[in-house]
Amino acid sequence: MNIHEKLKNWIKETVKVERDFTLLHPRDIKNGDYAFFHSPFTANDFGKALEKNKIPEVEKVEVAGGFLNFYLSKNFFAKSVEEILEKGEKYGQNDLFNGAKTIVEYTNTNVLKPMHIGHLMGNVVGESISRIIECSGAEIKRNTYEGDVGLHIAKALWGIQKLGGIKEGSISEKAKYIGEAYAVGSDAYEDESEVQKEIQNLNQSVYEGKDEKLKEIYKWGRKASLEHFEELYKKLGTKFDFYFFESEIAGDSLKIVREFLKKGVFEESDGAVVFKGEKFDSKLHTRVFVTKQGLPTYEAKDIAHAIRKYKEYKSDKSIIITANEQSDYFKVMLRALKEIAPEIANQTTHLAHGMLKLTTGKMSSRKGNIITGEALIDDVENLILEKIADRDFDEKEKKEIAEMVAIGAIKYSILRQAIGGDIIFDFDKSISFEGDSGPYLQYACVRANSVLEKVPKSVFWDRGISKTLFGTLKRPENFEITELERHLYRFSGVVKRSGREYAPHYIVTYLTELASVFNAFYANNKILDENDPASSYKIALTTATSFILKSGLNLLGIKVPEKM
Repeated sequence: MNIHEKLKNWIKETVKVERDFTLLHPRDIKNGDYAFFHSPFTANDFGKALEKNKIPEVEKVEVAGGFLNFYLSKNFFAKSVEEILEKGEKYGQNDLFNGAKTIVEYTNTNVLKPMHIGHLMGNVVGESISRIIECSGAEIKRNTYEGDVGLHIAKALWGIQKLGGIKEGSISEKAKYIGEAYAVGSDAYEDESEVQKEIQNLNQSVYEGKDEKLKEIYKWGRKASLEHFEELYKKLGTKFDFYFFESEIAGDSLKIVREFLKKGVFEESDGAVVFKGEKFDSKLHTRVFVTKQGLPTYEAKDIAHAIRKYKEYKSDKSIIITANEQSDYFKVMLRALKEIAPEIANQTTHLAHGMLKLTTGKMSSRKGNIITGEALIDDVENLILEKIADRDFDEKEKKEIAEMVAIGAIKYSILRQAIGGDIIFDFDKSISFEGDSGPYLQYACVRANSVLEKVPKSVFWDRGISKTLFGTLKRPENFEITELERHLYRFSGVVKRSGREYAPHYIVTYLTELASVFNAFYANNKILDENDPASSYKIALTTATSFILKSGLNLLGIKVPEKM
């Protein structure tokens, strides 16, 4: 049981608080390490309660303006530092989910269409949540659901034909060409009625699969798209366990809808088959599951997909992450799923993230021209390269650093606030080395590691405090508790809360505060000093900081360069 849980239990038992409540960390450390608001409580009442039931880890408790302020003991902080050093980058792991088999679905891209910044945002959120709940004891499987049939395919195929057919080149060159073709087809579809008919006929031909030349272009484009997505996944640090495709479940989705049409779940309406959500919940609406042409819609295919996923991996929990513009859609789809496979619907959670926008305006146009995830990464990477142009690194090092820092900057900007809100991406702020940015956190970790590189090898084993030093680690009597110690131990609680609420932003906030505190500690202390009896303890604090910064950044999907 950690100190946070101990204090909550103590308050419930001693102060007789039955309601659920939150323990806060006061902004000013002069007001203690934890605070609990309980207005009817008096200092006299508290004194009597404390006499009956003392807390070993608490040095003192004060009552101020209805708050109980808890001050943790020096011994607690010493032990917390030792625990961090002992566990290293595993500090923060917990058993919140107790081995629950969990499948997380995110980055649902469309074949023959560019991976746009919305997919990039979904990947960043999905990967971080996967890592956090895995750190909190879940057995995680990652999956992506690729749209490889539909009108967007026909638009791209039409564009490819107009631009001259199949073209060879690098993976990026082929992906760029396919993106251009999709834009051509999308623009023409909106502006010319005759082209609309041509593209609709192409779409039907794709479903029928009889046109061999069309099949050849489709297979080429599908392969090129998937290879390009995989390049980006690798760059972003994602490796999926399952790749599911929309084309594989069209038949199953029709069978399911027909079966449950007979059972009254679905209804016929003007030649189509619909699910009237409002009959089951007044807040829902009607959606089409099979069109008049007899084709399954996304809704029908998502029902079949959910069942297929469960057959492939019998999960205890299924999480689907998409943009919040699909929230109403998922409410209806999941309600229909509840009538068909209630055990799957009940374990499924839809998490919705906001949209990614630039400070300069819209991220995409009305037609097919969109800003891709790759373009955003490249633009930020180029800004980083400009910033480090005069650093004494070779070109290969500069390229590696720029990529890590660019991706860190983007991920930080996306994860720094609760996932439901829109993100306004500011290029200049995102690459700042001076606070509230990914590069700021990366640089703090690099700084800590650079200090530790200078420590004599006899003091270390595997970047940790040596066994001899660790076994006798004590804070010198005249060395006061630092603000750094008051922040380090909090990491495990932050990780647990982030897992419980699916909220990476708590980790971002914590790490930013920790980096700021460490930078102040670094500025005000000479860490390596043979003549200072407190030097070994300062090294211990720096090591603990390095472990937690690296571990926390890893939970956000952000790598730490060796140099910056």
